[in-house]
Amino acid sequence: MTDSLLGSPTLKPRVGDLYNIDAALTEEERAIRDSVRAFVDEKVLPVIGQCYVDGRFPTELISAMGANGYFGANLPEEYGCAGLSNVAYGIINQELERGDSGIRSFSSVQGALVMYPIFTFGSEAQRRHWLPKMATGEAIGCFGLTEPDYGSNPAGMITRARQQADGSWVLNGAKMWITNGSLSHVGVVWAKTDDGDDDGHSVRGFLVPTGTPGYAIKETKGKLSLRASITSELVLSDVHLPADAILPHSKGLKSPLMCLTQARYGIAWGAMGAAIACYDEALSYAKTRVMFDRPIGGFQIQQVRLADMLTEIVKGQLLALHLGRMKDQGTFTPQQVSLAKRNNVSVATDIAREARRLLGANGILAEYHSMRHMANLESVYTYEGTHDVHSLVIGMAETGLNAFKG
Repeated sequence: MTDSLLGSPTLKPRVGDLYNIDAALTEEERAIRDSVRAFVDEKVLPVIGQCYVDGRFPTELISAMGANGYFGANLPEEYGCAGLSNVAYGIINQELERGDSGIRSFSSVQGALVMYPIFTFGSEAQRRHWLPKMATGEAIGCFGLTEPDYGSNPAGMITRARQQADGSWVLNGAKMWITNGSLSHVGVVWAKTDDGDDDGHSVRGFLVPTGTPGYAIKETKGKLSLRASITSELVLSDVHLPADAILPHSKGLKSPLMCLTQARYGIAWGAMGAAIACYDEALSYAKTRVMFDRPIGGFQIQQVRLADMLTEIVKGQLLALHLGRMKDQGTFTPQQVSLAKRNNVSVATDIAREARRLLGANGILAEYHSMRHMANLESVYTYEGTHDVHSLVIGMAETGLNAFKG
C-alpha cells in the first residue's frame, strides 16, 4: 500500500451522496478518495482551466501523481505499484477526472494501456525494467493501436512487423489519436506478423523506445476537446527492433482488446468524476446566483435539472461500484464493462451540458468547469470504443447475433 494514498476517512454525509454510497465503501477506499480529491483540489483545479485554454498538459503534475501511486495502482507492489483493489483504482480515476478528462486519460493510458500489457503479456525482464519506472512517472508510455483508417475495426490494421533471419523485427505503419505520444519514452505498438491466420491471431505487441530510428511522433493540432492532453500520430518507417522487443505472451487481437477493457473500466468511473464536478458547480451556483430577488436554485426548472443530474450520478456510481466488486472477484465480463462505459459517459455528457446551461452566460468562461468537461466528454464518448460500438457489443451479448457483420 502506498501511504500517500491514504488520508483521514470521513463518514460525514456529503452533498450529492443522497444514497449514502460512502457506506458501501471500505474505510481505505474512502481514505483514498479523500486523498486524491485533495490532490485534485490543490494541484489540478487551480491550473487546469488555463492549461485547457493554452492547449497544454500540466507535465509538472506527473512526478506528484507517480509519488502518490496513481499509475497502475491496481498492479502488484513487487513492481513498484500500489497493489490496490480495482474499486480503489476506479475511485482514483473518478477523482482525477473530476479535475479533467485529460488528467485521467494520462493516468489511464500509463496504467491500463501500457503498464497492464507489460505486466500481462511481457517477459519478467520487461516487467522489472519498465514497471517501477512507470509507476513513479520517471518513464511515460503510450499505446498504439488505432490507425488512420481503422478505429472501431482494429482487426483491419495494416501496421506490419516482419521478423528477420536473426530474430529481430522491422515495423512499418502508422497510428493515430495516441495519448501521451510526444511525452512518451516507450510505445506499446500493436502490429500484424506474418505467422498468423485470417482470424487476427497474428496481432502482437511490441515495446518501441522513443528515439528508435524510423519512429516518428507528430503532435495533433486543432483539437477543440481534451485540450489539456497530448495527442499524437505515430509513424513507423522501417523501425528495427531487437528480438526481445516483442511482448512474448501477446497473441491475437484479444490481447489489445484486453487492454482496452481495463481502460474502459477506469473510464466508467472517471466519467462520474466529471459529472460530479459539473453537478457540484451547478449546485453551488444555483444557491448563490440571485435572479428576480432570489437564488435561481429556488426555481422549479433548476431544481428539476439538479434532481435529474443527481439521479444519474447515483445510478452511474452504483453501476461502477458493482462492476468494480465483480472485477475484484474475477467475475466481470467485457460486455459488462461496455455497458458501464456506454451509460456513464453518455449521462455524464448530458449532465455537463445541463450544468453549462444552468450557469447561463458564465458557463462559457474557463474559470468555470462545466463547459470544459462537456467538450472533453465528447472525446470520451468516442474513444475506447464509441457509444454505438458498445451498443452493438451489448446487443450481441443479449441476442447472440453479430451486428458487426453484414
